[in-house]
Amino acid sequence: MHYALDEDYFRGYEWWLMKEAKKRNSNITLMGLPWSFPGWLGKGFNWPYVNCQLTAYYVMTWIVGAKHYHDLDIDYIGIWNERSFDVNYIKVLRRMLNYQGLQQVKIIASDNLWEPISASMLHDPELLEVIDVIGAHYPGTHTVKDARLTKKKLWSSEDFSTSNNDVGAGCWGRILNQNYINGYMTATIAWNLVASYYEQLPYGRCGLMTAQEPWSGHYAVEAPIWISAHTTQFTQPGWYYLKTVGHLEKGGSYVALTDGLGNLTIIIETMSHKHSMCIRPFLPYFNVSQQFATFVLKGSFSEIPELQVWYTKLGKPSERFLFKQLDSLWINSGGSFTLELQEDELFTLTTLTTGRKGSYPLPPKSQPFPCVYNDDFNVDYPFFSEAPNFADQTGVFEYFMNIEDPGEHRFTLRQVLNQRPITWAADAFNTISVIGDYQWSNLTIKCDVYIETPEKGGVFIAGRVNKGGILIRSARGVFFWIFADGTYRVTGDLAGWTIYTVGHADITAKKWYTLTLTIKGGFSSGLLNGRPLWKNVSVTFPKHGWAAIGTHSFEFAQFDNFHVEAAH
Repeated sequence: MHYALDEDYFRGYEWWLMKEAKKRNSNITLMGLPWSFPGWLGKGFNWPYVNCQLTAYYVMTWIVGAKHYHDLDIDYIGIWNERSFDVNYIKVLRRMLNYQGLQQVKIIASDNLWEPISASMLHDPELLEVIDVIGAHYPGTHTVKDARLTKKKLWSSEDFSTSNNDVGAGCWGRILNQNYINGYMTATIAWNLVASYYEQLPYGRCGLMTAQEPWSGHYAVEAPIWISAHTTQFTQPGWYYLKTVGHLEKGGSYVALTDGLGNLTIIIETMSHKHSMCIRPFLPYFNVSQQFATFVLKGSFSEIPELQVWYTKLGKPSERFLFKQLDSLWINSGGSFTLELQEDELFTLTTLTTGRKGSYPLPPKSQPFPCVYNDDFNVDYPFFSEAPNFADQTGVFEYFMNIEDPGEHRFTLRQVLNQRPITWAADAFNTISVIGDYQWSNLTIKCDVYIETPEKGGVFIAGRVNKGGILIRSARGVFFWIFADGTYRVTGDLAGWTIYTVGHADITAKKWYTLTLTIKGGFSSGLLNGRPLWKNVSVTFPKHGWAAIGTHSFEFAQFDNFHVEAAH
């Protein structure tokens, strides 16, 4: 809901993503967690708990809409990503869910640190009752005493966030085991699923795999995908960890899980310190060396005659294997077997015979973003609400249909937020969407723009934009602005601190204008409706970056016939 009572269950890509996931595994768990909230919930404050009923209603409608419009059952709902929780809000949310017949939706809190949520639960019986799972972020495989005393499920509800090379794979392999061994956590959730955003944005390539070239279709199934398979192909939610798990004598660890129906899966990892450092937290040094490990199957497991073996070795390309099936292991009459383990290895030993290494056709080859790019946004019934390749860094840019304009501006791209959200990170005070190749230096950007707010409104086009994500406020580049008050300006940054030139022009709201920005070497110039407005303005920094469009504040504005031409 961008505005009060503005319900739309077809925005963004998440609905599509959830449905695609369900097609592949109908039992997959779905969770929702707000990072930011629409501004109207805060009644003027950057705070979602001003009216707990209202925020709970907003979250509840999203869960109801997921079912009603997409037949998606949300299994868990969170509070506020890595920010404060409000005890009263959590209780109100539970009551609201129950009132709507959503008793089966479980609450996870607080998606931050183990404290103060755990202590709060121990001191408040009602809070203890309404929270089903304690979720901590980047716990470094450890929990705290209070969390264990609650007797609730403990999850690492956000982890990994590490570049998806072999070190990232080693990090993932180590924490998937040790989050349970050291911290009793029975779920580990990777942020993020697929790196499908411009690589130069913060946390570039910190997904389990990479698919960051929609224009070429190139993707890479990275090592963390196969590390995940060692656990996920041979267990399911609802399986139980055995208590006899732990660390190996010469480094590494092992876990074992069962479905309670006789199946057994053992996962062993020997990730070295150097090759398994996650982005956070700090990892104290430990040593791993070659060793022999003997396992003994007892009780009902002593009857198991053989185990399937899946193997990964990270490191040198000549010795590297990813999720390779080895010969099965026959177990002697005493129920014991011995493995030789080297460093940076992963073994899964399992009674399940369903494991398989998937194959896929060779992806299209990697290509840079096209150096000539056009979008007229003329899409009658868009499949997604947002235009391809534009990456909104603050604000929301959606396809829009002008009912009143039967002419060439019937279909446009519109910035649709009219107030600042309750932010998670330091969003900019302007809206901005970036596009293109970060290496672009010499280029021409041309776009039709339409200011909707009289007097105060303003829009820009930009080139060489050098930052995004959590750093967007400090983005620099060449920004060409026009304002409804009849002025224009050229700035060296999004915030407008560095002013290159200013002036007057015949500009007003509710009228279409064509802006053209050309940047070549150390100079730039701008056209308004094809006529020179300013020229030979010196621009020395940055040397390259994305193209961008945006608005002066959280205001409605439209963009059409976007065109960029970059020199190779």
